[in-house]
Amino acid sequence: MFSFKTSALAALAGISLAAIPPVVRSATIDITVGGPNGTVAYAPEYVNASIGDVVRFTFEQKNHTVTQSSFASPCSPLANGFDSGFVPVADNVTSDFITAELTIENTDPVWVYCRQTGHCEQGMVFAVNPGSDAKFAAFKAAAMGLNSTTTASASVVTVTATVTVSDGDTITTTYGSYPGSSAPTSAISTDHRVIVGDNGTLTYNPANVTAQIGDTITFEFHQKNHTVTQSSFADPCTPLSASSPGTVSFDSGFMPVSTNATTFPTVTIQINDTKPFWAYCRQSTPVSHCESGMVFSVNAVESSNSSFEAFQAKAIALNATSASGSASLSSPSATSSSNGALSIHGICGAGIVIVVVSAIVGAFL
Repeated sequence: MFSFKTSALAALAGISLAAIPPVVRSATIDITVGGPNGTVAYAPEYVNASIGDVVRFTFEQKNHTVTQSSFASPCSPLANGFDSGFVPVADNVTSDFITAELTIENTDPVWVYCRQTGHCEQGMVFAVNPGSDAKFAAFKAAAMGLNSTTTASASVVTVTATVTVSDGDTITTTYGSYPGSSAPTSAISTDHRVIVGDNGTLTYNPANVTAQIGDTITFEFHQKNHTVTQSSFADPCTPLSASSPGTVSFDSGFMPVSTNATTFPTVTIQINDTKPFWAYCRQSTPVSHCESGMVFSVNAVESSNSSFEAFQAKAIALNATSASGSASLSSPSATSSSNGALSIHGICGAGIVIVVVSAIVGAFL
């Protein structure tokens, strides 16, 4: 079981951010992720744990992930494995770090890496119950060996997501976009601002944007608790990472904003090709925001059958087919598993960017 915890938000809301079944915890093992002065490491690099133990990851400075991989492919995400998503932490943050907990439910090896560009190849890997010092050393060596053997494909275009955290610092993360897309331009011509939850409504305003290569889109999150989660035209209310396993996709993570807030968190993405970009809000409490029509697109072809209106209609149509008794958590969550041994709960599933604004009070839903 893998869960996010942030004590500041939990204390303010008076609830836990994850619905976690009770387990017997014999020990809590602390792991530091990143750190000051550009640290690219987990400390310690591996641990031995028993069933019921909890491995607690504390995310310090920079922008890292805790992503499950495999011994055979140390720097590639394991299908159906857990992933914290990116957790940006500004250099001047020295306390109240975000933590994530992994509850050990069997003694099989668990292999982990940071999927920030180049970090795994620099040796930022971790293991639980690797079996021996030599086995972990081989895992790390395999990861670092990729640094000299892997070359960038000419067809892969980078996408830059810039996150402004509550203290005004900006953290940038880069990831691969669609193969074959046009190369990004160096000059940003236009920034398109989109209000998420404008005036308390379940909307993005505007809901459809036409953008050129090099343009940026800044999502400004207003009251309630919303996300911008990349999906697909075929499955408007399903994360793209779930409907197309192995695809790198964008997810802002949940952004709780109190009713009396006057400053609002933002997330900015850069457009590096002109293919349609589909997104939705994955909030499901008290109702599904996506199935209520809270969807968004970039460069939807309005003269085709894949228009924004058609995309929104597909999302709303899901409301009629959803099972009336389907359960939902009171706090944002996503679930993934690996051989039935691990599950992930938290404020971001397999997303690329996650932002937690600690100075938020009030009712988020």
